[in-house]
Amino acid sequence: MSIAQMFLPELEQEIAGTRKVLERIPDDKLQWKAHPKSNTVQWVGSHLAEIPGWVEGTLTQDKWDFSPPDEPPYQMPVFASHQAMVEELNKNAATAMRAIAATSDAEFMKPWTLLFQGNELFTMPRVAVIRGFVISHMIHHRAILTVYLRLLDVPVPALYGPSGDEEA
Repeated sequence: MSIAQMFLPELEQEIAGTRKVLERIPDDKLQWKAHPKSNTVQWVGSHLAEIPGWVEGTLTQDKWDFSPPDEPPYQMPVFASHQAMVEELNKNAATAMRAIAATSDAEFMKPWTLLFQGNELFTMPRVAVIRGFVISHMIHHRAILTVYLRLLDVPVPALYGPSGDEEA
């Protein structure tokens, strides 16, 4: 089994779960946050929608400086509704799936570097970046969003098994 064949069903499952959570966001609660140090529902949902968009660059470029010296830093897109978040997630997921399917095992093993103002934050094989920086990162923020939903008294979807609100 190739690395791409391993990742595709896993990413598809995680995207489906993320989509279910984004669909539950009440648009009138986008500015809500659980604590003054927390991000808003809008920030977390927008971030979740963008994360799969990192796959293509990871697999086609050797590095990314998200705040290059003497240039404007990367700005995360912020979406004005849960529907816009779902649409962005779907677009980024389709691009990610195509990029993964087109990547050989040898390419997955090549190093990739994340930079901040020209300084290396980490270098890892692309396969590890997809696993940790994309898939696990998405799961982490999706979990935060499910807690937000619970605190807002919005039914939490079943993801890996039943939730307190629905069967798997």
